[in-house]
Amino acid sequence: MKKLQIQLVLSALVAWLLVGSSVSRAQEVKWLTFEQAVELNKTEKRKIFIDVYTDWCGWCKVMDKNTFSEPTVAKLLNEKFYPVKFDAEQTADVVFNGTTYKFVPYGNKGSHQLAVALLNKQMSYPTVVFMDEDYKAVYPIPGYRKADEFHKFLVFFADNHFKKGQNAWAEFEKGYKSPYPAATPASNSGR
Repeated sequence: MKKLQIQLVLSALVAWLLVGSSVSRAQEVKWLTFEQAVELNKTEKRKIFIDVYTDWCGWCKVMDKNTFSEPTVAKLLNEKFYPVKFDAEQTADVVFNGTTYKFVPYGNKGSHQLAVALLNKQMSYPTVVFMDEDYKAVYPIPGYRKADEFHKFLVFFADNHFKKGQNAWAEFEKGYKSPYPAATPASNSGR
């Protein structure tokens, strides 16, 4: 009888661990290369989201850990965009819209011409870039963003608010509903 109880407990524990690991895996961003995103966009049109990073960028790693791993963010990236990780210092050529973009060495490192084009020559990391389905509109947004702030950008682009003119962001913010609990102000009860 005792053996049966132990086996049941162990089975339940294993099942719980398996379910927990599959849930966390289901919430990971399914990163693509730039070329893969362009190829997929030929058959199913979607906006392209590009995380432009470098290996030495500490804030890029923090954004990977804290922002892109957040389940609501990961789900939205996977469902509404083709999410791309693009190393701004990669050396492999990228052919896009009939142009071959190359790595250009300078100093100890260098940068990729596609990264320079995507970031409008403003090379700072991390920078995320939103590109419409037809590659006509490119919107780089520099700097580290926490998940709650980043989610707002995702919804703005996913739902085409960016196409609504000059005051689009201000109008969007008025109606935006965050999926994150509001931060509560610190209590002054100890004073």
